[in-house]
Amino acid sequence: MAAAATAYALVAVSGASAAGSAGGAGIGDPYYPLYGNGGYDVNHYAIDVAYTPATDRLVGRTTVRATTTQYLTRFNLDLALTASAVTVNGRPATFTKPNWHELQITPASALNPGTPFTVEVRYAGVPSTVTPVGPTTFTPWTRTADGAVAVGEPEIAAWWYPSNDHPRDKATFDIALTVPKGLEALSNGRLVGKTFGTSTDTWRWRVANPMTTYLAFMAVGQFTVTRGTTPAGIPWLNAIAANGGAEAAAAAADLARTPEVVDWHASQWGPYPFEAMGGVAPAAETGFALENQTRPVYSRGFWAGGQSNIYVVVHELAHQWYGDSVSVHSWRDIWLNEGFATFATWKWSEAHGEGTANQILRQEYQGYAASEDWFWGVTIGDPGAAGEFQWPVYSRGAMTLQALRNRIGTATFMNLMRSWAKARAGGNGSISQFIALAEGLSGQDLTAFFDAWLYTPSKPAATVANGLDPRWATMLVSPAERSQVEATRERIKAATQPPPGRSSRK
Repeated sequence: MAAAATAYALVAVSGASAAGSAGGAGIGDPYYPLYGNGGYDVNHYAIDVAYTPATDRLVGRTTVRATTTQYLTRFNLDLALTASAVTVNGRPATFTKPNWHELQITPASALNPGTPFTVEVRYAGVPSTVTPVGPTTFTPWTRTADGAVAVGEPEIAAWWYPSNDHPRDKATFDIALTVPKGLEALSNGRLVGKTFGTSTDTWRWRVANPMTTYLAFMAVGQFTVTRGTTPAGIPWLNAIAANGGAEAAAAAADLARTPEVVDWHASQWGPYPFEAMGGVAPAAETGFALENQTRPVYSRGFWAGGQSNIYVVVHELAHQWYGDSVSVHSWRDIWLNEGFATFATWKWSEAHGEGTANQILRQEYQGYAASEDWFWGVTIGDPGAAGEFQWPVYSRGAMTLQALRNRIGTATFMNLMRSWAKARAGGNGSISQFIALAEGLSGQDLTAFFDAWLYTPSKPAATVANGLDPRWATMLVSPAERSQVEATRERIKAATQPPPGRSSRK
């Protein structure tokens, strides 16, 4: 989903010394000018929240450790709830809220460039009542019968903790969730402890590898939790909402395969990049699954009728490499996330005898007529604000990668995919950087290829230069081959789109 981006004017700071002293209200994303903030880099978040499901009230205290990148007399954090007190380096700071999600902070003393500093924000509110201002009124906070789920993309953080809310500014996390006794409180990383109180319990989670803000999640409710450790020593934890019937049973069976799926991905893209793994299937119909770092969160609807859906697990776990470890530089680079994860499902199909990636490419290419502008008219390398999660970004994104594999050869292509994941692990990447790496490793000029697939709003010609078999322009797939691959195509599509009648933002 894409939330609003609402412009506002920063208050001017008087005096010559104030020039350039205010941290920007945005990090510079071309789609969402007010996502993130300027003037500092966050190193660590310590989030401590108490949540009461009956009232949907959240009370929080978050400590942000950061380093200035410029001289600062004030700076912003992204927070939609109401702040009651702010300190900077232990001293009270003044603060205002110029719009629905910006918290503008003026410390007691200016901060010099390159200086570590600590911000503590105390805040509270009812997250489900927060409505973005702009072209969409969607809130990513979802209440359930016994709790809530904070999961969303490209934003969710502002609904439950203050942050520099953009993928460019990653940090480590400590997350403490206090909830009524009898409920589970789930989040990312390792479960490092639980504190038992009279009427509440506190669950403590730690994320040791840098994580972008929208990937942090909380899920509160009654869950069946299973835990274990892989042969490589990586702990896994799965949580399935209780009393889920056939859908919960199917989800549990598929999520139990998480270590197996991660091992397969590691054989393709390189070592697993994080310290823990698992999955959460809450009693919530969000209409999508999200690749939350170390522990994706899945809408129960992906297992409608108690049917297995291993492809959604394959898709979200592929994001641990492409999207989580290597995150987008700007939201227009979303092909690097969704196209890559969808291609991984094609590769899984190929490895498990359910249709090769090239067979799926052929059926996708021939399955959409050139006149179907909704599919071919999207420039997936720059789909526009609020356009990141259109189906063509997923399907045509995967088509682009298989076509590239055909163009440069499997050995070079797999080297490219592994090199991209390794070189940018824990950081960010842009499409232009991926193209440069592809050209460098292949020794080919791929400008026309990527223009045709990513930036031209029409169906690429069936040419060798475009990574396609020219015969595909006229020769249809045989009935036997279509029968073999069609079911897999539908299963892969169901991994990114909800079953009929369910809503989606992907």
